Amino acid sequence: MKQQYKYNPETLSYDEVNVSIGRRIFRIILVSAPSILLGLLLALLFTRRIDSPKEQELSVELEKDRIELERLQKSIALCNDVLDVIEERDENLYRNVLYANKFPDELRRMGAGGSDKYAYLKGLSNDSLLISTSMGMDRLERRLNGQSMSFRELLKLVKEKEQMITCIPSIQPIRNSDLKSAISGYGMRIDPIYKTAHMHTGMDFTSKQGTEIYVTGDGVVEEIENNDWGYGKSIVVNHGYGYKTRYAHLSAFKVQKGDKLKRGQLIGLVGSTGRSTGPHLHYEVEKNGEKVNPISYYHSDLTPAQYEQLLKASENSSKALD
Repeated sequence: MKQQYKYNPETLSYDEVNVSIGRRIFRIILVSAPSILLGLLLALLFTRRIDSPKEQELSVELEKDRIELERLQKSIALCNDVLDVIEERDENLYRNVLYANKFPDELRRMGAGGSDKYAYLKGLSNDSLLISTSMGMDRLERRLNGQSMSFRELLKLVKEKEQMITCIPSIQPIRNSDLKSAISGYGMRIDPIYKTAHMHTGMDFTSKQGTEIYVTGDGVVEEIENNDWGYGKSIVVNHGYGYKTRYAHLSAFKVQKGDKLKRGQLIGLVGSTGRSTGPHLHYEVEKNGEKVNPISYYHSDLTPAQYEQLLKASENSSKALD
C-alpha cells in the first residue's frame, strides 16, 4: 500500500500518516469484498447441478413413463371390474342354465411366482409403479386364463346340450291332421278287453290304418319287435341321455335295427297288431328306465291351443285302446 500524507496547516507541510495494521487489513478486505462476493456467487452457481440436454430429455421421458404407467393401472382396474361381472354371470347364470358345477376358484386365480419375481425392477426409475403395474398385469392374466378355461368348458357343454336337445323327444309321432278325436292318455284307464282299471303307460293316437309315424327325436333303432301279442309290431328308439321311445301296434316298419334316425323321419305305419282293439299308435316315453307321461314332450310342433286341446282329449278319455 502506498504511503499516505496529511497536510499540516501549522507547519505548512505534509506529515506522514501512520495507519495501524488492523485498519490496513480492514481496508484491504473492503477493497477486495466485491471480488470475494463475485467469487462466492460463481462458486455457488457452478457447484449447483445443471442438467445436460440429454439429462433433461431423460427426465421428460421418465415423467411420460410415470403418466403412462398410471394410465395402464386404471385400465387394469377397469378390466378387473368387467371380469367381475363376467365371472358373476358365469357362475350364477351360464352354469345354472347348463347345470354345470361351480368353476374352481383355484383355477380362476392360478398361482403366480414367488415374491422375488419382481426383484429385477427394484432400483429402476419409477420402480414402485413398475412393480405394482406388473403385479396387476399378472393377476389380470391369471384371471383371464381362468375365465377362458371356464368358457371352454361351457362351450363344450353347450355343444352337448345342443345335441341333447335334438335327441330328446319333442314332437308328436303322428301329424295333427291325421288324428281322430279319440285319444287315450297316460294314467289309470279301463282295459278294453277285461274292463278293469290298469295303468296305461303311454298315449294312444287313433288314426286310420297305414298312417305315417315319425320318430320324435334323433336316435338309433334299438329294437324291432314283431309279436302276435302285447305291443305287436313295435319299434324301440334309443335317443341317448337316458331317453327311449316306443311305437307299438304298427302295420309295417320303415326302418331296421341299428338305423340312425333324425327327428321327424318316417319309421312305420299305424296298424292294429298285438293286443289292440283298433288301428292306433301306442306311444311311450321312457326316461332313465322309467315310463313317463308323453304329454310333456310335444313342445316343438304344437301351438299352445293345439297342446291344450290334446291335453284335454287325453285326460277326458277313460278307456285305453290296448
